[in-house]
Amino acid sequence: MHRIYTTSVASVYPHYVAKAEKKGRTKAEVDEVIRWLTGFDQAELERCLAEETTFADFFAAAELNPNAELITGSICGVKIQEIEDPLMKQIRYLDKLVDELAKGKAMERVLRA
Repeated sequence: MHRIYTTSVASVYPHYVAKAEKKGRTKAEVDEVIRWLTGFDQAELERCLAEETTFADFFAAAELNPNAELITGSICGVKIQEIEDPLMKQIRYLDKLVDELAKGKAMERVLRA
């Protein structure tokens, strides 16, 4: 089992926000991306953060957006579409969305609209 699976989303979340804010994006936009991917509403997201839910439990409770499969490309040198472990793929989807947000892509493109 990979260490990230037992890591709390709350411990990584500030890094997502900092990465986005450094490039002129907002915490609200990071939250929007997470809600789009997971199907959580804002209250559910905040509860997961407050309870320090692990990535494994976070994605187990999520209802992944059907368009998540449209998220492609590389993250950390690995092509997302080639990742076989479903949980790792979901975590990398989130990483990729935050990366795209930080790179200045329009929200419509980030959310695969």
